[in-house]
Amino acid sequence: MGFLAPWFIGAGVLAAGLPIWLHLLRKYRTTPLPFSSLMFFDKRPQSSVKHRRLRYLLLMSLRIALLLLLAFAFARPFLSRASGTFGGRRLLVIAVDRSFSMRTRDRLARAKEQAIGALSRLGAGERGEVLALDSQVEVLAQPTDDASQLRAAIQSIAPTDRRSSYAELARNLRAIAEATRMPLEVHFATDAQKTSMPPAFGDLQLGPATELVIDSVASGTEPNWGVESVSAPAHIYDPKRSRVQATIAGYGTNAAHRTVSLVVDGRVVGTRDVDVPVNGRAAVEFPSLESPYGFHRGEVRIDSADHLKQDDSFPFSIERTDPRRVLFLYPSGSTRAPFYYRTALESAENAGFALDVVPAEDASGAVLSKFAFVVIADARPLNADLEQRLRAWVNAGGAVLVTLGPESAALAHVPVSGEPVQGTRYSPPEGERFRTVDDADQQHPALKDTNRFAGVEFYQSVRIDATGDHVLARLSDGSPLIAEKQMGAGRVIVFTSGLDNVANDLPLHASFVPFVVETARYLAGDQQRVTNVAVGAALDLHRGAHGGAADVIDVTGHHLLTLAEATTARVYTIPAEGFYEIHDAAGKVWLVAAHADRAESDLTPASPDTLALWRETGRAPVSAGPGAQSVESSGKLEFWRWLLLLAVIALLAESLVASRYLATEKELQHEPDRAAQFISAGR
Repeated sequence: MGFLAPWFIGAGVLAAGLPIWLHLLRKYRTTPLPFSSLMFFDKRPQSSVKHRRLRYLLLMSLRIALLLLLAFAFARPFLSRASGTFGGRRLLVIAVDRSFSMRTRDRLARAKEQAIGALSRLGAGERGEVLALDSQVEVLAQPTDDASQLRAAIQSIAPTDRRSSYAELARNLRAIAEATRMPLEVHFATDAQKTSMPPAFGDLQLGPATELVIDSVASGTEPNWGVESVSAPAHIYDPKRSRVQATIAGYGTNAAHRTVSLVVDGRVVGTRDVDVPVNGRAAVEFPSLESPYGFHRGEVRIDSADHLKQDDSFPFSIERTDPRRVLFLYPSGSTRAPFYYRTALESAENAGFALDVVPAEDASGAVLSKFAFVVIADARPLNADLEQRLRAWVNAGGAVLVTLGPESAALAHVPVSGEPVQGTRYSPPEGERFRTVDDADQQHPALKDTNRFAGVEFYQSVRIDATGDHVLARLSDGSPLIAEKQMGAGRVIVFTSGLDNVANDLPLHASFVPFVVETARYLAGDQQRVTNVAVGAALDLHRGAHGGAADVIDVTGHHLLTLAEATTARVYTIPAEGFYEIHDAAGKVWLVAAHADRAESDLTPASPDTLALWRETGRAPVSAGPGAQSVESSGKLEFWRWLLLLAVIALLAESLVASRYLATEKELQHEPDRAAQFISAGR
């Protein structure tokens, strides 16, 4: 038995002396008796023995018991219930780390040998279970007493390209302990990487009666070099303006000279030499990326000089294509908006857009399917046929940017999206000369790097009813500045001011180019299509499409989705390093390169003290942290509620006994002879 707050016990013992002191004071009270005269009586002290005698012992005992029960209840005593809740038999759990770092030397083979050796701990009538760990835990063998089945499960373990998570293992062990109600003996074969530890130690909390044995296959710090990251454009529009940047890292290494190669479709197209400092990083850049049109598989490689060769290369995918065409519609005679918009797009590196500038009056025959998106600048009422075709195109997956400048004053509604126009504002109230942006959603991709349009002055804007739209930015008078409306599979973004320097001075500020470029990329769908991801990433196969079939093809040409999954699977999780050709339900095709999490390249082991503390959590629960358990859920049974119930009973009994004694004293005050007998009897 133990106490969670033992200091209450000392306070309770001190408080228990209070009833004794009160009852001693009570001793000096005497019942007055009528007598004719006391002049012939001499004063004499009361007998010391009689002075020390206490009266009403039952009442005093109840009061002392009440105080002690309260003190013990607040001290929160508990009994360990591990032996009573868990069975005498144990469950042998064998876990093997199969993460990316286990590819170093023969670590996985030695881990499997240690796991098989742990099977000797399986006693008669006991059962064992086999787990494989990376970023998730896979149960390879359910609890069984068949040692051959457990051995076969261990031998089937193969390395993966995922990162290991000790927090995930601890969570699963807690779930096993709770489900089986049996003591666990866990043998974990791993390289004990420091990067596998969670940020919060509480996430490592083990369940009650869990004995963890960590069988480390790492022998000290293993030096390792690797390609930590690669930055490459997803699309190449101008090879001379495309560049590939890579970071070469050393983990626990000395200073070294490494040769870095750029490989495209298996062919080395460039090499660089780089000096990596002690346990440091070095950057390398390839200034151009010549390649024919189409998808290409690229890699950045270094010369191998360590025992983890799989991180000596980093895959990436690229697509050589022509710039995407953008249809820019503007009012005849207004050339400012096309000039500013074109200049902003061309100033961005590798933006990949080509502008087709057409007066809105002459665009009735435009083939919309050839364009990535459409811009309607300083919108006027459109030709009814053109607007109808634009709406149908947007509902099918197209995108439109509408800007409302001085020419938009006569509009009754916003073209294509249809929001009602409530009027044009040329100056804010109270005599101010301009309005500013009061609120902007910078988490939205279209507003990336715009810095909330700091310092931009808006002289004219069109007030629209954006009910039901996603308002991305508002002016200082509360009116919408940027609103996004979903229409079927497509979208329309409405900018309620102009793109020139007449309605505002936005083109004169640094936020203009990011706004134009990021909005263009968002409307063209670049933000949704990822081409270089880590293993375990989930790819969206149905981006707004309905009824289509998707497909995923690996580098060997194998189709990774079944016929049923092709129409029902919403996402696909990348299982391993390599290249994957994605055909989404909307009919779009792109190439994805997947790489292992480079946190696995740091082979530094966790400190022995940290591992020792982790093992101890199976005996004593951690009091704080996301993975911490309460006292009762960790094998300890509190019974303070029963003590409070006894205290209530003692309180009721004390009240009854005190009432009885009080009634007796009142009665004795009216019967002197009985009072004398009562006092002389010491009752």
